[in-house]
Amino acid sequence: MSANINSSQETANNVDVRLPQRPSKHRYTLYHLSTFILTFVSYAMLHAARKVFSNVKSTMAEEWSAVANETLNPIKPDQIWNQTRLFRSPGDATIFLGVLDAVFMFSYSFGLFVSGIMGDRFDLRIVLCLGMVITAVVIFLFGVVSEWLHIYSVAWYVCFWILNGLAQSTGWPCVVAIMGNWFGKEGRGFIFGVWSACASIGNIFGAALAAAFLSYGYEYPFLVCAVLLICCAAICFFAIIPSPEDVGAKEVEISVEETPTTTVDDQETSEETELVVTTQEPTTNRPITFFRAWLLPGVAMYSLCYACLKLVNYSFFFWLPFYLHSKFSWQESDADLLSTLYDVGGIIGGIVGGLLSDFVGLRSIVVVPALLIAIPILFIFSNLANNKAINGVVMTVTGVFIGGPANMISAAITADLGRQEVLAASDQALSTVTGIVDGTGSFGAAIGQVLIPIIEKHWHDWRFVFYFFVLMMFITCCCILPLFVRECKIVINKIKSRYSANRQRAYDTL
Repeated sequence: MSANINSSQETANNVDVRLPQRPSKHRYTLYHLSTFILTFVSYAMLHAARKVFSNVKSTMAEEWSAVANETLNPIKPDQIWNQTRLFRSPGDATIFLGVLDAVFMFSYSFGLFVSGIMGDRFDLRIVLCLGMVITAVVIFLFGVVSEWLHIYSVAWYVCFWILNGLAQSTGWPCVVAIMGNWFGKEGRGFIFGVWSACASIGNIFGAALAAAFLSYGYEYPFLVCAVLLICCAAICFFAIIPSPEDVGAKEVEISVEETPTTTVDDQETSEETELVVTTQEPTTNRPITFFRAWLLPGVAMYSLCYACLKLVNYSFFFWLPFYLHSKFSWQESDADLLSTLYDVGGIIGGIVGGLLSDFVGLRSIVVVPALLIAIPILFIFSNLANNKAINGVVMTVTGVFIGGPANMISAAITADLGRQEVLAASDQALSTVTGIVDGTGSFGAAIGQVLIPIIEKHWHDWRFVFYFFVLMMFITCCCILPLFVRECKIVINKIKSRYSANRQRAYDTL
């Protein structure tokens, strides 16, 4: 009897398990592919919802500040003919649009801190999908119902845009945590570099959506986006898998050399693959505290760095179409489409930067030079003539050196910080760290959305806005300068040791 008990206990600690699709240390499965696609699409749709608003700003400003011909007698009754007139001039409407951007970013930054904590304590899938559904409802009420029912109220717009920021804040911590659960540090720079293009793809899709439906009225881009968000949330709720543990794949050691692992390519030739799995003693996952997460190495420095960088990156996101329309008098649809080249540059920069950082094995040594290169490019951008081809090229290059590093910090670097070796194996910190870094960045971006319209209105020149961007980029570099210097020393020491080893080897052969 006792022998049977001992035998069963030994079997419990060393079990041969058959899994048809099992995450491998070296190969990726269908689970990895579906996780990549679903998280990519879900966050792209959230970003598309933001981009729709930024790309209909000019139309909304004109709608809210419609003024009758002053050479004619006023048309009565005023409450009918000027019911959409919230402001005395388009300039005042522009200021209010900047306030809405700031309100969104402040609520978004606050929500990120909370959502990051929630992501380490609740089901990531439920938190993500709930945020997407609430976002869809809010933008429907903000952009569609207000126009259909003629509800033109400052309080209405502000309240719903606060809710929009809180709802959208659930997205990034959840998708980064899910990706971090499935993809290890090996190759993370490249994988997350490709994956972080979800924000830029969402921007491009949102801009195309606005350009396609804006002619029917600014409410229709909001309507289409809300419907797509609901559909995406439903798919993610039933299909997304937050962690390998949810499919019975706990933290295990896999004997890859003994038996093969099922991959996407193997599915057609093998229905089931046997894996030898040695299970460890069960551990209880403990969410890390908010203040302890701040004290993790690199978190505070990258958070402050991202606050300045996201200010510049999101300023292009929110204001680039408006800037092109107001400075060069381009049609709003043309400005919307051309502004997507900045996002194309961000995609290229994120992928190339991720590859380089994987090759070097360090991150800030790639980020800082890119940020320094961006400074003279901003000076060039501020003095461009009215030429679409030249503006398009410079916009793309600007996206490479500003949007690229921003994608690296918000995705790959954040995942590194949340999976540091100083953390215990049972500590859950990825969602909390993501919320801290992105929340601090969003707080900086919120301040920028207040300052940009004020700077432009005070000096009546967009060049002073670009000078402000240059200052922010310089501060960004200063924030992570200690990390950059430390990593430079690591690279120099590696080169010296390799040179010494080669020299010793050559000496031994003599």
